[in-house]
Amino acid sequence: MHSKKTLPPIPLLEEIVEGIADRKGEVIRVADLTEIDNAACDYFIICQGNSPTQVNAIADSISERVQKNTGEKPWHIEGKSNAEWVLMDYVNMVVHVFQKDVRSFYGLDELWADAPVYEIEFKY
Repeated sequence: MHSKKTLPPIPLLEEIVEGIADRKGEVIRVADLTEIDNAACDYFIICQGNSPTQVNAIADSISERVQKNTGEKPWHIEGKSNAEWVLMDYVNMVVHVFQKDVRSFYGLDELWADAPVYEIEFKY
């Protein structure tokens, strides 16, 4: 997995990452798929929470922050009922909010191993 230092200045992407940080989401990674042929989107954002409550809080924070600051709404949201893995589809960006063990099990972090990855760290 290669790593880049700073995110590209894309308002939607910035708001998604800030929404994750607002609820103390952990192990935040952004895969840049813009140079990958036939990728389903431009960016894949993956993070985790420590409980179903935190996973839902992160997803709600992303949704509220993005809508307030960019006017965009997710095209589709899945997984809020059990909050083990919430998928938020913003068409060009797909957000995955996992519980830690579910994230490990599915291994999405390795799915786009050939893409540059931004490792995002916040000091909480």
